Amino acid sequence: MLKDIAPKGRASAVKNPRRLRRSMSLPEVILWQALRRHSGELKFRRQHLCGPYILDFFCGDARLAIEVDGEAHDRDDRPRRDEARDSWLAEVGVRTLRIPASAVLADANAVIEWVNAEALSALPLHHPARPDGPPPRAKLEEEL
Repeated sequence: MLKDIAPKGRASAVKNPRRLRRSMSLPEVILWQALRRHSGELKFRRQHLCGPYILDFFCGDARLAIEVDGEAHDRDDRPRRDEARDSWLAEVGVRTLRIPASAVLADANAVIEWVNAEALSALPLHHPARPDGPPPRAKLEEEL
C-alpha cells in the first residue's frame, strides 16, 4: 500500500464525516455497495476527511477522489466551489472523478467499471522501495 499523501483533516472535524456516513444519498449508497463488492484489490473509503474537505469516496493507493454530484451541484455558487475544491485536491496530488448521480442510478455497473478502470490506471507499476530495504542489484554484484 502506498503512503497516503492526502492531507489529514482536523481531529475535531471527525464527527461530520461520521454523520455523513449515516445519511448518504441513494446514489452514494448504491455506489458504495458496488465499490465494496467489485473493487478487487482496490480499497475505498467513504466520506473521507481530506484537509478542509470531506470526499464522498477516496482510494488512497490511486490517490483518487470520487464525488457523486446531484442536481444541487449545478446551482448557485456550487460549480465555482467544486472547481476550487478540485484544484486544491490536484495541488496536493489527488485526482477527482465527478460522477452525476443520475448516471449511478441509471447504470451503476458501468459507473463501477469506469471508476475501477480509472483507479487501476492511476496505480504505479510498482511500490517504491522502503528506505531501509535491500540495496540495488548493481551494488550487490559489486560486492561479490
